[in-house]
Amino acid sequence: MKSWFHIIKRTIYTVLAGIVIIFAYVFYLSIDLPSIEQLENYDPDLVTRIYSADGVLLNELYFEKRVFVELEQIPQHMRDAVVAKEDRRFYDHWGISLRDVLRAVVINTVTMSYSSGFSSLTQQLARNLYDTIGFKKTITRKIKEVITAIQIERTYTKDEILEMYLNNVHFGHGTYGVQAAAKRFYGKYANELALDESALLVGLLPAPARYSPVRFPERALTKRNVVLRVMRDQEYISQGEYAEARARLLDSIQQEQTRGTAPYFTEYVRRFLEREDDELGINIYRDGLKIYTTLDSRLQNIAEDAVLKSVIANQQKLNKRIFNDEEEFSKLAYLSIYPEDTVKLMMAGEMELYEDLRDKLLVQSSFVALDTRTGAILAMLGGRPDYPDQFNRATQSLRQPGSIFKPFVYTTAIDNGVPVTKQLLNQPVVLNVRNAKGEWVKWMPQNYDGSTGGLTTIREGLRRSMNLISVRMVQEVVPAEAVKQTARRMGVSTDIRAVDAIALGTSEVHLIEMVAAYGTFANKGVYCKPFGITKIEDRYGNVLKEYFPQKEEVLSAETSFIMTSLLQTVLDRGTGGSARWKYHFYHPAAGKTGTTQGWTDAWFVGYSPFIAAGAWFGVDDPQVSLGKGLDGSKAALPAWARFMRDSHDTLSYSRKEFDQPEHIENVKICQVTKNLPVNLCPWETEVFIKGTEPTKRCSVH
Repeated sequence: MKSWFHIIKRTIYTVLAGIVIIFAYVFYLSIDLPSIEQLENYDPDLVTRIYSADGVLLNELYFEKRVFVELEQIPQHMRDAVVAKEDRRFYDHWGISLRDVLRAVVINTVTMSYSSGFSSLTQQLARNLYDTIGFKKTITRKIKEVITAIQIERTYTKDEILEMYLNNVHFGHGTYGVQAAAKRFYGKYANELALDESALLVGLLPAPARYSPVRFPERALTKRNVVLRVMRDQEYISQGEYAEARARLLDSIQQEQTRGTAPYFTEYVRRFLEREDDELGINIYRDGLKIYTTLDSRLQNIAEDAVLKSVIANQQKLNKRIFNDEEEFSKLAYLSIYPEDTVKLMMAGEMELYEDLRDKLLVQSSFVALDTRTGAILAMLGGRPDYPDQFNRATQSLRQPGSIFKPFVYTTAIDNGVPVTKQLLNQPVVLNVRNAKGEWVKWMPQNYDGSTGGLTTIREGLRRSMNLISVRMVQEVVPAEAVKQTARRMGVSTDIRAVDAIALGTSEVHLIEMVAAYGTFANKGVYCKPFGITKIEDRYGNVLKEYFPQKEEVLSAETSFIMTSLLQTVLDRGTGGSARWKYHFYHPAAGKTGTTQGWTDAWFVGYSPFIAAGAWFGVDDPQVSLGKGLDGSKAALPAWARFMRDSHDTLSYSRKEFDQPEHIENVKICQVTKNLPVNLCPWETEVFIKGTEPTKRCSVH
């Protein structure tokens, strides 16, 4: 009798000890599990969306692509499919299904393996939400799942749990949640999913990579049909609905994910937002922000079409020059480009272009359009539309501007009271410049056409883009340091060397800064700093920060008007004339061509009262020339002219003249002497700032 008492006592102690150990182990496992507070304040990572000014979704930023959608916006057949396939007793259990647990234990015991699981929807949600649970097939993970699942069930209703599950589960290809999956695979919202589409998505859940409808459509189709059969067997759908859905093909699956609209601009925005993270306390990849930008998607499309046409035309000319000229083609060996046949096939599009050849032979481009009144970025390309990369040539690339820098010289002169009738000698000059070794050498620049002449006015010098006149301006009228300061005031931040050669644009610049500087002329002397974001909202619609134009008056309205008048001459009767007679852009506008030595860079920057825009074309490797004759008027202006023509038509801009300030005088002058005319003088009308107009009469006629 006594021995039996000891046995019972010992057994009780053993059981109690076992229970204590079990509870201790469970407590140990629960230490790093989510607290009740964490469960009650669940905050999932959401996609940050970037929108254009006209409401178009440009791109998305995320670690996990997830877009939250309420349960009411998810079709009933999608909810039914998930419950039928993943957890048929979901609405009956309290976090785990004891029946499924016992079934799994029996199967795993018999097979001596871990082949059968028993995860409820709530358990799956638990491990998807909380990293501390993990995904390894272990008893420890299961215990953690069960503990967390029970807590979730105590915290949320069944519908709330199902909503959380459908917004968090992984469907493959970087998509999390049914809304993101519907957009990725079908290009629609979750509430638009058909029965067969919902069944396919649910079929992906056990192994999204294995059953991907993009990579393995046959496997995906098989799994979809399994889900449909389960739904039929559990009476969620009828036999007729089953047969109709099963008969549908997978012909609507989106094979490729779009790279987004305006990739260079959205990357520009992303870099800006990363700098704002600390100040605003945000994470652009997790917080589900809404970013509203200045970009106009209509103008962006116009810019891409215009630039692509010019890129293709310029590339064809470069290929023809290189491959049909033995001397030119021999230079490729110097650039380590070989073998010859391979290069030709690549450039002809018959072979994939090697990455290391892109820098050597691929014509690149950049383009920026700004609102002249605010500085808002309306369109942006940082490279070829057909070969997008990570390098934004509009904001990051430094290239010599050539003649598009000349307006800073002329602006400095006008701002210091020099009239446009000022005449300079169109004769050779000698400059001291540094060579590639840093040594000072003598250089004698020439006009583009090699011509020389006599006395030439400022207007004529700019109209014909005469290098000799620009250099003499710096040598005789305005010092190089003053020109540098003018460029600084107008937003050019790069290293500008205050030497005589500044007149020819030898210091490197960013395209976006040059466009903003030209926009100053259109905006009556008020510089507007370029910006791309108007507002940031959190996931709940609260405004975190708004951005407004940053303006500064840097020139007088009179100086700006005179410069506009000079640059209008370039378009109407000068090097930019093809914008009128060939590309039919007839709105009042002004601009300037630019070409660097050896035809390595081709530019055009210009503006109307509404839009300032600029285009650059060249090869990333400055050793490679676009080719003789591919100057700013031929290589860059066509893209600018097409864009300005089509954008003004699209936005229905009126033909608005540039406003003339009250201190500007329109004065008749002698065409020859530029003095006040007498009766026999051939005359023309010129613009002057009051006080700078001629006072002497012509003494020739």
